[in-house]
Amino acid sequence: MSTPRLIDRVPSAKAVLVGRLERHSLKFHKSSKDGSGKCDIEFTNDQNDVVYGVVFQILVSDKTALDKKEGLGHGYKEKSVTVVGEDGESVNVVTYYATNIDSSLKPYCWYKEHVVRGAKEHNLPAVYIKSIEAVESDPDPDPKNNKKELSIYR
Repeated sequence: MSTPRLIDRVPSAKAVLVGRLERHSLKFHKSSKDGSGKCDIEFTNDQNDVVYGVVFQILVSDKTALDKKEGLGHGYKEKSVTVVGEDGESVNVVTYYATNIDSSLKPYCWYKEHVVRGAKEHNLPAVYIKSIEAVESDPDPDPKNNKKELSIYR
């Protein structure tokens, strides 16, 4: 959700819609190669579950680079979902979802910070932001990585 982080990965990225994905829940249970938990939007089919987020548009020529950075085919797959915008209009988009799940994992602090900053940047509901902030996280065993990851905000 963090625009600076996505632009760091894919310079053509532009936020085009803030919206919600119904019958899904935000989890930090995608098993990452660094041993931490990364985000997933898990389908629950529960009408009370909702994930708020941002739809970004990228150049078609940047899609391969984003797929590689995100790990498509290595713990993430793609699916089409319908996001409902703040104006009530629905739009079909492509998103990643986790296939390699471990519910015991926690995100590193820097990763959770990216998600929280993105939620605040795009003015997601305050209660939703608080729910993300309440997620337990672990410090990255590599302090240099923490500094590097958060350097995009300076």
